[in-house]
Amino acid sequence: MARPQPNELSLDDSLTSSPPEYYSDQEAVYSPSNSIGYVASVEEKKRLWWRNAVVNMMFIGSWFFFAILLSVYNKWMFSDSHFNFPYPLFVTSLHMIVQFALAALVLNIWPKKFKPDRYPTPEEYGKKAFPTGAATSLDIGLSNLSLKTVSLSFYTMVKSSSLIFVLLFAFLFHLERFSWRLVGVIILICSGVLLMVATETHFVLGGFLLVISASALGGLRWGLTQVLFQNKKMGFSNPASTIFLLSPIMAVTLCTLSIIIESWSKLFGSEFFSGPTRTMQTILLLLAPGVLAFCMVLSEFYIIQRAGMVPMSIAGIAKEVATITVSAWFFGDELTPLNITGVGITICGIVLFTYHKYLKSIQSTVPLDGHGNPILEEEMALNADDAEYSVELDETVRLTSDRGSLEIHPAESESQMLFSAEEELES
Repeated sequence: MARPQPNELSLDDSLTSSPPEYYSDQEAVYSPSNSIGYVASVEEKKRLWWRNAVVNMMFIGSWFFFAILLSVYNKWMFSDSHFNFPYPLFVTSLHMIVQFALAALVLNIWPKKFKPDRYPTPEEYGKKAFPTGAATSLDIGLSNLSLKTVSLSFYTMVKSSSLIFVLLFAFLFHLERFSWRLVGVIILICSGVLLMVATETHFVLGGFLLVISASALGGLRWGLTQVLFQNKKMGFSNPASTIFLLSPIMAVTLCTLSIIIESWSKLFGSEFFSGPTRTMQTILLLLAPGVLAFCMVLSEFYIIQRAGMVPMSIAGIAKEVATITVSAWFFGDELTPLNITGVGITICGIVLFTYHKYLKSIQSTVPLDGHGNPILEEEMALNADDAEYSVELDETVRLTSDRGSLEIHPAESESQMLFSAEEELES
């Protein structure tokens, strides 16, 4: 399909030059620059898919990097043989405070890029933001609490069910169109994860209930987060402003859980706060990794905003596969044939999911502006009135520039005139 070239009309020839050509109502769209839009061809959709894939992979790589650093920190911080700080909820709540401060800093340094035009009202904040922040906090809190009663392998096996909950909430919130092919791919990936971490372990009912609840809350969390990104007029227009608005809720919720579960009286009476020097060292070690957490969550939110919650969860499974593979390669962790089979099945599932998303993007209708860039839905909505006005203006140009149309199409001309000669004579 050939691209239409917009006509540049000067003041002198605007009424005499031929009007621009438009596609049908289903194909013609308008860009914010008033260039005529068109529907992308298959080759253009392939080009856009690869361009988006490269950008998404950059954010996923950034997320991998900061998540691995944070995992190493957590292992060092909570390990009995290292720092041995047994208060994970307290640490995570401090990280939320650091994230809030960093997000506020970003909004003030780059207000044009990150500061929203308006913030949610108290009612909107309570209905939209609070459930998202609470679900995130409870997901983190229950996950950390469960690790005190179950092994890491058992935790990973049960937590892999979060993919099922992610898909369920994606369907419920109409974030993904139902597809049996997608359901099959998700089940395949979950099966691979179960085999990948399968070990001889004893079943703990209490720990199982904690992990399965965290998995359900994780699916709800990502679903609500993606819904928030679609409410750009409420202030959740970008990841930085979203962190700024959500982190206070998460900090308060995690602090409350920490007070109930971890007993702050024992915490501040421990050796970690035994003197001024020791206290400053502890505070520094607790707060500094909050920068890593901020960068990790920022990458997470960019992935959700660009790709959605289901690809984000698939990326999380890919991270687990990479972690297990690297551990086996560098640290000599033993993998049974069953584990290796699970890794292979999981990788196949991830490849199939990527192919599924590729097919969807190729088969979808992608509107492009006059420069070949995709037109976002919100841009099309904001410029809908301008597009309607442009069509009316073009019709005016056509009627005024079509000289001699009164003689060639008399019937049509009479219908277009407000008064006819016969009516004047009769009156």
